[in-house]
Amino acid sequence: MEEKIHTYDDILTMLDSYLREPEPFWDEFFSDREKSIPIFVNAPDENLVSYVERGTVSPGKVLEFGCGPGRNAIYLAERGFEVDAVDVSKTSLEWAKERADGRNLTINFLHQNIFDCDLNIGKYDFIYDSGCFHHIAPHRRISYINLIERTLKHEGHFGITCFYKGGELGGSDISDWEVYKKGSLMGGLGYTEERLRRVFHSLKPIEIRKMIDKKDTENQFGVSDLLTGLFQKDHM
Repeated sequence: MEEKIHTYDDILTMLDSYLREPEPFWDEFFSDREKSIPIFVNAPDENLVSYVERGTVSPGKVLEFGCGPGRNAIYLAERGFEVDAVDVSKTSLEWAKERADGRNLTINFLHQNIFDCDLNIGKYDFIYDSGCFHHIAPHRRISYINLIERTLKHEGHFGITCFYKGGELGGSDISDWEVYKKGSLMGGLGYTEERLRRVFHSLKPIEIRKMIDKKDTENQFGVSDLLTGLFQKDHM
């Protein structure tokens, strides 16, 4: 690749090369299925379950960012949602497809970076992200928000689960400028309720709270060191 900057996209690509975890990193992360990693459980996020059970989010067309082994995509597909699930790791998608096939579910798994996806304008009723956003570097946040606003239908919902600032699972307490000074996201950026409101200020906040702890026997994933949010795209 020619290392010259002519456009804004060239700047993004250059910064990505310094801060984005490469695809082999995530393939290695998901390669050992026996590792004691909280998100390896085959259970949906408790907040996601609450959105569906309350009827706040109804069956429709769904896009999931960073689906990993597919636990949330599977939950949604079982409840009548039509799911497109994206992940940069081929290894995680193979695992997710095995899980989906084991339940005779049809899910459209996409092996891509979310910023490279060719997605239609206003296509989705619901967009969900559990664990992708806190690995997005500051220079890509605008692209991330634009992607949501472009692909989400009017009055559609956006849900997110991310690291809480200073939480035990992760959530580095550093400024955006420090990310570039250190040359690292320090394992993933931490957020607060106030900061989520600021970042997604173009969307209407419905609920922002810490995740509720859940026991293994409850068949839901819940860890109170994570922050959850549900937003809606206002009708224009």
